[in-house]
Amino acid sequence: MAPKTANLAIMFADISGSTRLFETLGDATARIKVAECLDVLTDVVKRHNGIVIKTIGDEIMCTFPTADEAAKSACEMHEVLQEDVTEGMSDTTTTLAIRVGMHFGPAILEGGDVYGDAVNVAARMAAQAKGGQIITTQSTVELLAPILRASTRFVDRAPIKGKKEEIEIFEIIWQEEDVTRMATGMLMGAPAQTALRVSYQGTVVLMNHDRSSLVMGRSQSCDLPINEKLASRQHVKIELRRNKFFIIDQSTNGTHVSFDNGENAFLRREERPITDNGRISLGRAFDENPEEVVYFIQE
Repeated sequence: MAPKTANLAIMFADISGSTRLFETLGDATARIKVAECLDVLTDVVKRHNGIVIKTIGDEIMCTFPTADEAAKSACEMHEVLQEDVTEGMSDTTTTLAIRVGMHFGPAILEGGDVYGDAVNVAARMAAQAKGGQIITTQSTVELLAPILRASTRFVDRAPIKGKKEEIEIFEIIWQEEDVTRMATGMLMGAPAQTALRVSYQGTVVLMNHDRSSLVMGRSQSCDLPINEKLASRQHVKIELRRNKFFIIDQSTNGTHVSFDNGENAFLRREERPITDNGRISLGRAFDENPEEVVYFIQE
């Protein structure tokens, strides 16, 4: 069959702590940890419409139809790895991290593998990344949706083999603490609140000054686990501050909020005060008729 050319997002994810892992845990245990990590990354890739092309030692190579899907997958890889694979590894010398490089461009598909300029550039981006980073090119950033593009920052210019000019490289920020939160609602005039009743699938949590924070997400370690495939492990938080409740998104796919007064909001790495009763959907828009909906009522 003749080779096929397509525009794809190419991604390399490399386990940056694997050498130390083998030294610390020994070959047998380390191999198990690396295999677990690659399995976790593979699951994330599939959830975002990606295809795993191959694994090379402690590295995974994959493709995605769009830059957005690749970026969301990369963010979730870090989030899931941070919780699932490193769980129980209290010794900081054995903590795993990945470094991710990605680029969108034309690639040649042949025999189940991918070749071409986009692959070479993506590999170069991975080489530029440090553990815990997602590095990509300016041209890829320009293809991202505005809400994702807002969570990027310029890093440096790097020479690429076979290219005359240096390429501007960017980092995609996935850590909540590294993203500036933006208030999207008017804080003035919001009524003082003393209690908020949050409910999901028969579970009810009463928030007040004694319980001022509630974390929701796909992880069973959350205060309120949500059975939604598009949700991040720790997706969204409700917090009481200065007698006002705030919804704070800390996810990859964002949080949809619908208030009874007709207002609607989409939050991604942002926060918004609760000014009325309403409902929350983690990662899925309300026009998709989500089944996993969280309700909140002011008291």
